[in-house]
Amino acid sequence: MTVNVETLEKLERKITLTLPVGTIQSEVDARLKKLARTVKMDGFRPGKVPMNVVAQRYGYSVHYDVMNDKVGEAFSQAANEAKLRVAGQPRITEKEESPEGEMAFDAVFEVFPEVKINDLGNAEVERVTADVSDEAIDKTLDILRKQRRTFAQRAQDAAAQDGDRVTVDFEGKIEGETFQGGKAEDFQFVIGEGQMLKEFEDAVRGLKSGDSRTFPLSFPADYHGKDVAGKQADFMVTVKKIEATHLPEVNEQLAKSLGIEEGTVEGLRADIKRNLEREVKFRLLARNKNAVMDALIANAELDLPNASVQSEVARMIDGARAELKQRGIKDADKAPIPEEVFRPQAERRVRLGLVVAELVRANELQAKPEQIKAHIDELAASYEKPADVVRWYFSDNSRLAEVEAVVIENNVTDFVLGKAKVSDKSVSFDELMAQQG
Repeated sequence: MTVNVETLEKLERKITLTLPVGTIQSEVDARLKKLARTVKMDGFRPGKVPMNVVAQRYGYSVHYDVMNDKVGEAFSQAANEAKLRVAGQPRITEKEESPEGEMAFDAVFEVFPEVKINDLGNAEVERVTADVSDEAIDKTLDILRKQRRTFAQRAQDAAAQDGDRVTVDFEGKIEGETFQGGKAEDFQFVIGEGQMLKEFEDAVRGLKSGDSRTFPLSFPADYHGKDVAGKQADFMVTVKKIEATHLPEVNEQLAKSLGIEEGTVEGLRADIKRNLEREVKFRLLARNKNAVMDALIANAELDLPNASVQSEVARMIDGARAELKQRGIKDADKAPIPEEVFRPQAERRVRLGLVVAELVRANELQAKPEQIKAHIDELAASYEKPADVVRWYFSDNSRLAEVEAVVIENNVTDFVLGKAKVSDKSVSFDELMAQQG
């Protein structure tokens, strides 16, 4: 086999492969002989089909398989000999002219780039910090109380106010016509919690059981119901029942109902604080990790292999279609999704993956077994039976691989923060919790 490597442009390469025709034919003959021993054909006993009949029936497909296998082997061998790190699958075409007794092929492909990471001492990273305040604990306690609230019917002459649960009938019309979702009976909502549009809540607030009111309501332009978004409707609402909200007291009984063994308010607050601190830690880690990755991308120089980007785009489109299918969208697997939608994100992922891999390789930032175990223990700590969660992770290699990837990213984050120009910024608990992801 003769190997010739050409650089076409940037990451694109071409290898010319030559294979002896005799080698291919020998393999085809061997496979046909093997096939002849088991093939079944009408008019012949098994294993007694003449070779010329077997060759006539299966010769083309066997020849095609052999060509694929032999050319693939030749390409792999050539790429290894040339010490090339191939990105994606090669495009292989047969040359029109080749030496006598040989077949020649051109394999065009991309290689992974050299990654140059500039001095991280010049990188600027904003590191965010946040604390769990007593106010945050109080707010969480209020949420837990709301989840266990009860309702009691108000007196017939009591007016509906914020915090009350009302049961209403309503009908809305646009240009005199009832629209989809604009009519309901025995509909319940709590006033002041934003479940309904403000104009609707304002109309109900102050009414008594049996009262009705008509009012105009303007749907926002970005309203989720596209058929009514930006339009004005005329509504009529009738209040049928008003119930006052009763929140459980913060006492030993509440603490015990929430699983606090010692049943004290202090124990409940301490448990809430531990859970919030765990959530804060993970959110800070995620945000600071993103800041580090942005800095890494900004401080790295590399060409992107289009094959890798294309593969990532395809993977993201498959993920989007799977999500549509999960939502019950018909023919989701055929949904037309433009590649351009995902290309910027795909390019970032590929670039980041290559940069992180280079940093890990050059600085030995691989995940150590004890780091993986510690991370799983931390993830499991918030569950009722941590030991079961730990076993769940260690029972599946794909789950362990996911944890390993997170630990490596954490190692990279710590490494970069140790090198870069870091400015610390304190944010409130609410601001941190309001962020996505």
